Amino acid sequence: MESKSKILIYQVFTRLFGNHNSSRVENGGIAENGCGKMNDFDDKALKRIADMGFSHIWYTGIIRHATQTDYSQYGIPVNHPAIVKGKAGSPYAITDYYDVDPDLAVSVPDRMSEFEELLSRSHKACLKVVIDFVPNHVARQYHSICKPAEVKDLGDGDNTEKGFDPQNNFYYCPGQRFIPYFDLYHGLRDPYWEEPAKATGNDHFDNAPGMNDWYETVKLNYGVDYFAGRVGHFTPVPNTWLKMTDILLFWASKGVDAFRCDMAEMVPVEFWYYATMKVRSLYPDIIFIGEVYNPAEYHNYIRSGFDYLYDKVGMYDTMRGVVRHERSTQDITRAWQESDDIKDHMLYFLENHDEQRIASDFFAGNGRNGIPALVASVLMMRNPFMLYFAEEYGERGMDKEGFSGIDGRTTIFDYWNVDTVCRAAWNALTADEERLMAVHQRVLNIARKHRAVGEGEFFDLMYVNQQYHRQYMFLRKFKDEMLFIAVNFEDVPVSVAVTIPEHAFNFLDFADQTVDATDLMRGERMPMALMADAAVPMTIEARGARVWQMKVKKRNMKKNDVILNAHNKEEYPPAHTAEHLLNQVMKRLFGCDRSYNAHIERKKSKMSFHLERKPTRQEEKEIERMMREAIDADYPVIFEYVSRDNLPEDISLDRLPQDASDTIKLVRIGDFDVCPCIGRHVRSTSQIGRFEMLGTNWDEIEHSFRVRFKIV
Repeated sequence: MESKSKILIYQVFTRLFGNHNSSRVENGGIAENGCGKMNDFDDKALKRIADMGFSHIWYTGIIRHATQTDYSQYGIPVNHPAIVKGKAGSPYAITDYYDVDPDLAVSVPDRMSEFEELLSRSHKACLKVVIDFVPNHVARQYHSICKPAEVKDLGDGDNTEKGFDPQNNFYYCPGQRFIPYFDLYHGLRDPYWEEPAKATGNDHFDNAPGMNDWYETVKLNYGVDYFAGRVGHFTPVPNTWLKMTDILLFWASKGVDAFRCDMAEMVPVEFWYYATMKVRSLYPDIIFIGEVYNPAEYHNYIRSGFDYLYDKVGMYDTMRGVVRHERSTQDITRAWQESDDIKDHMLYFLENHDEQRIASDFFAGNGRNGIPALVASVLMMRNPFMLYFAEEYGERGMDKEGFSGIDGRTTIFDYWNVDTVCRAAWNALTADEERLMAVHQRVLNIARKHRAVGEGEFFDLMYVNQQYHRQYMFLRKFKDEMLFIAVNFEDVPVSVAVTIPEHAFNFLDFADQTVDATDLMRGERMPMALMADAAVPMTIEARGARVWQMKVKKRNMKKNDVILNAHNKEEYPPAHTAEHLLNQVMKRLFGCDRSYNAHIERKKSKMSFHLERKPTRQEEKEIERMMREAIDADYPVIFEYVSRDNLPEDISLDRLPQDASDTIKLVRIGDFDVCPCIGRHVRSTSQIGRFEMLGTNWDEIEHSFRVRFKIV
């Protein structure tokens, strides 16, 4: 049975996918180099994509954008070549939001009908369709010839004598002509004329953008006055909000299932609240994916209606560093922890049209080197994963196409073909490329078909396996199915012994047992002993992965199990152990009693102490220093069971709950601390991780000092 929630997106650059023209002339036009069409996505091609395991296909570059190709015979305005990047042009310089790019059509007059047929074929193949929505900017010569009759074009009615007006669609430089800082024209007879100049798409608000600016685009005005320090004017509703929401509704009415929203964070969240609500009132199942790079804004954009956000500066950057041996696999844990509370909303990927190919000389040099990152990224969470077309073959992206030089990326500006995609269509892939494709298909189908991935719980094993910096291990579990995943980023095979802590057995609810485990990557089978705090040995090939599938039994209470007291919390062992350390640190620094009020959680914790006075800032820093010193000391954590009558002198019965049993469990942390406790702990303090104080509060009336902290 397929999982209900795992989304796997195949991003394809539409005009490159079906182009098998072998000319590959640098800076060549469409007549020389050819262009792929929407019709190239026939039933056979779509079935292959669906069989790979994908649930969604993102057709990049569908909406008409600026190009140097002349389609004036069809009534399509010609673009000035000085403000078009590359012969084909950027798909993010939109010239008509209501039109389909003519490059993609076999019959240009029927281009919208061809898109509608592509939608139908995709849905028939059980693929949901994603297209780009580019809300922040448009091409400098934007002009819609396909808008509905009742729709006013962008810029119609603008007051061009004002730099900013809440009801304008663009920002202007009144009285100034567009004059870039560099020579755009290169001997062209007729320069491009724009007066007054409009602000450039990357928030460049004068009339002279530079070569590295998005000079081919103009910024849309959503009611934010950048000249006055980003002051928002959202009442009455800005005109741009109305027009852009209508565009979303137009494409949703065609049957589009999802919008990938380009540079969503450059558009105010207030607009997204408005637009997503309007669209979902008519199309409740529509999905919004946001290109947002600022983690501080993630929550705002999710609250404004986005289902998923790019996890670029967190997981992508981390995985890239791990693949290149620039970072430890321990950083993968830190990456997901940073967005743990919104983890189901984060979109993972290893390539897209903006990033370098894994197999390029600028990244990993070989597609196989990305396999452990693929396995981890696809299987570790319930959230979506996106793969860029030809990534599955190890496409290198090392061509010099024209406007795009040799940069390890597949061009989005030029007419070109993609070597591996062509050879795949001709059944001419190398043996290595075939093997890499098979690995991708296997991993993606594991994700789609195993509910442990799509719906199950995730448990990171790295906090008890801190000796590993080139391997990453975790568990996934749904009901009685468990997957035990271990990946190896090393260039040589390794033998590992992976500890599964007692907390995993409690958190995922499975018992000590020996299971029959099958490696879904290689088909191997072996008996596997699962014992709390014991290690599981295995070998992992170079740049390889193990995905062990097993059926596990739930925990059963045995007659001889020692249960001292009922316990209503399921602690996170690293944070719970840190609680003991912080109690002792406060006792040593201030001579106070242990915390009288504590809330210890995975994400953040807080503890309150009665003190005689408010600690100084220097003393607060000393708390953090002593905590980190105790963690680094790697004190062993040992349990002892004693009777009430044999408690150590410094353990007061007053600290025990009234219903405490006669037998008391003591937790000793080296010679640093001892305390009665019935919770779960790590085996030694170095397994806690990094202690970070988030802040403090002082209550002068109660003489209460609260410490807020988290464990990373």
